[in-house]
Amino acid sequence: MRRAPPLRWSGPCLLFLLLLLAGCASLATEGAEERHARAGLAIQAVYEEALPTLPADKQRHYAQRLYRLTGDARYLPLNRAYGERLLGWLERDITGLATPGYAERRSEEMVAAYPRGSRKDRARQRMLGEWGEIPFARRLLFRLAQAEYHGLLPSLEGHEGVLAYLAGVDWEAFLTDPGVLGIYAAQVANQVHFLHQLGVVDLRQEVVAAFRQRYPPGSVAMLDRGEFHNWLYGLTHFVIAASRYYQQEVSAEEFAWVLAEFEREEERILAMATEDILAEVALSFLLAGREGHPLVARIRDMLVEAVDPATGIIPSAEGGTDLARGEHRNVLAIIVLRWPGRLYPGPALSADGL
Repeated sequence: MRRAPPLRWSGPCLLFLLLLLAGCASLATEGAEERHARAGLAIQAVYEEALPTLPADKQRHYAQRLYRLTGDARYLPLNRAYGERLLGWLERDITGLATPGYAERRSEEMVAAYPRGSRKDRARQRMLGEWGEIPFARRLLFRLAQAEYHGLLPSLEGHEGVLAYLAGVDWEAFLTDPGVLGIYAAQVANQVHFLHQLGVVDLRQEVVAAFRQRYPPGSVAMLDRGEFHNWLYGLTHFVIAASRYYQQEVSAEEFAWVLAEFEREEERILAMATEDILAEVALSFLLAGREGHPLVARIRDMLVEAVDPATGIIPSAEGGTDLARGEHRNVLAIIVLRWPGRLYPGPALSADGL
């Protein structure tokens, strides 16, 4: 039997075939993008309907992030309502700091009221109880950073005094302590960036060095699930806090070490991380301008697959579908799945308009 002669492609035929294959790949990519965006919009629709019924802090968290994702003015009223509450809290603390012992008393109250529902919560409560005024100082720091995000700090009478108070706190000892980093890494990453943002002190290099010393190369494989999650959350929040919480992109060069850790531990991350952490890992790449990284696509697929058809949201690891408790997880998924390629800072709020 004679063999058929081998196929020989002429130049035009070969070019057509290559274009056809490229077109198929483009269609496949476009289909995935549409599927991801549709899933994000579907989760968003559930939360938009439920938004008026959510607790005020969940409304703030959601509206702040959706504004930064879309720039949509319909999220401004909830942000303004938060701005009013924020100024009230800060004015109370500014007045309180004029009274000797105020910071110590507030710290004791915060430690006493700290949640104790899990082993992690109890460990954090014990840790914070060992650090004097830090519990109050970290709350004050967060609120001042929020006021700065919204352009409210210059109009806050007496804010210079509370910034001076924060400058007197021994942040370096707290933020570089191995015991603190071992159970509080994400909060440490936030706080070191808030301190820099407000011009209080720049400890970013010292804290990154302490974090990498706490989790040296080769040690990650030995971490249990809880420690692994703490390590991952710490890494993601170095990036997220540097972005001013989704207001701007970050330098891929500055955070190359973070992205390299994610690449190195990719399979374990996909196998062990909760949807909250998976979304933050993807956001770290997105904020660094690395949307095309394969890990982003894999995480997006996993987030879509995690949606519960009955409720339209991503449930907790235990299967819980409470909208308020799941808001953090689901708003992160919305951002990852609907990533627009640009971000909207603020929103800027005027103290006169609150």
